[in-house]
Amino acid sequence: MDPTAALSINVPSALVKWLSSFSESTTLLIHLSTDQVYEGTKSFYKEDDETLAVNVYGKTKVAAEQFISVNYPNFTILRSSIIFGPQTVSPVPKSLPIQWIDSVLAKGNKVDFFHDEFRCPVYVKDVVNIIWRLTNSWISDSKQMQMQMLLNVGGPDRISRVQMAEAVAYYKGYNTSLIKSVSASSVDRGVKSPADISMDITKLIQTLDFSPTTFADGVRLTLAT
Repeated sequence: MDPTAALSINVPSALVKWLSSFSESTTLLIHLSTDQVYEGTKSFYKEDDETLAVNVYGKTKVAAEQFISVNYPNFTILRSSIIFGPQTVSPVPKSLPIQWIDSVLAKGNKVDFFHDEFRCPVYVKDVVNIIWRLTNSWISDSKQMQMQMLLNVGGPDRISRVQMAEAVAYYKGYNTSLIKSVSASSVDRGVKSPADISMDITKLIQTLDFSPTTFADGVRLTLAT
């Protein structure tokens, strides 16, 4: 609702300026971007697809990517989808997606879920693993060569909110009739939301020799804790 504030928060200009102040700007900057940079009119976006964000959050994250690419020589930009997983050691106040679905279905009441918004949710420990692999790759390079990389960071499954809820219901044994399928257009959230920003993660898998966690396995690992 406040584009100026959003821009100042999401574009790390002070950080980039500080890193650039050193005589040798060799530090690797790993920037977490978002799937919201895509317009959402097709499936499985690739990294070189045009970024046409439909909301302020996505637009300011595009601005952040552009700012880093122009002003810093050594970076990796990770376009992340919905990140899910177990609660952190120091609990975060934000409602976590799988835990929220679990809590509402546990009450036994019918709950609305969108059937026409598609994402590629990514398990949090996969994100950590990706960052660890990138960092180790950069550190192990004796020449400390510059890295300039853009990667889609999503899970292997293109799924709707209904399918996310169904995965939780199957694991916990809830009645799937509690999951009411509705269109995203039936709810006014006060902000535009792209319909389908599923991502092609072929480049991620090939670059890092990485096997992502399926959504069903991620739900099991999340709720088992």
